Amino acid sequence: MVPVNVFCIPFAGGNKYSYREYEQCAPAHINIIPLEYPGRGSRIREGFIKDMDALVDDIYQQMSKVGFQHNYAIYGHSLGGVVALFLARKILAERQRKPLHLFITGTTGPSSPARQAKKRYLLSKEDFIEELKELDGCPEEILNNPEMLDYFEPILRADFEVSETFNYVPAHPLDLSLTVITGTEEDMETEDIRMWQLETSRLVDFRQMPGKHFFIFNNAAEILNIISEKILLHTKAIFL
Repeated sequence: MVPVNVFCIPFAGGNKYSYREYEQCAPAHINIIPLEYPGRGSRIREGFIKDMDALVDDIYQQMSKVGFQHNYAIYGHSLGGVVALFLARKILAERQRKPLHLFITGTTGPSSPARQAKKRYLLSKEDFIEELKELDGCPEEILNNPEMLDYFEPILRADFEVSETFNYVPAHPLDLSLTVITGTEEDMETEDIRMWQLETSRLVDFRQMPGKHFFIFNNAAEILNIISEKILLHTKAIFL
């Protein structure tokens, strides 16, 4: 079996190295391909993108270099989950081969009013740091190191601005399979999570795992198992 590419889109503040454990632990039939936002990691010399449409275009171009000829899936956490949805819309609008599946973790539906009620990118430095502590995804060695914090703060603010200012335009539900996984201790309401159902004509597989917003690090093996099982089901159906 030819491995299925799984394009992984970063969360706010993340980069392509954020999915290293997923790369290392993925089964043989899955090829994890982490993507990169500008302004960090291997693209540190590039300017930040603070607009959702421009960021989606950037990610689309990265995927185009790999190509859409073979079966693939898309996975995104938090901001990456919303980018994944708008990316799927663009892929279908461009009449490219559609993804087998969208895997979304750690975020409410993009149409949720609660998403854009937050304006974290405008917070004072002190309040911004407190928000990062609440999310439980920024290591203490960064939060307690002024130089490292000065490096990461503008990256996070740029990504939060994308997440909290995009213009949601309702569209015809996509004919795509979605799995949405959230943490049991995340600060989001069930009805806001369930708004993902508005984005697809198929029944969304909603799941929960123990943990706060970055539960994906403690549950990498389980998330990979879900991705693996779903992809195997899709590929078996193709050859039946």
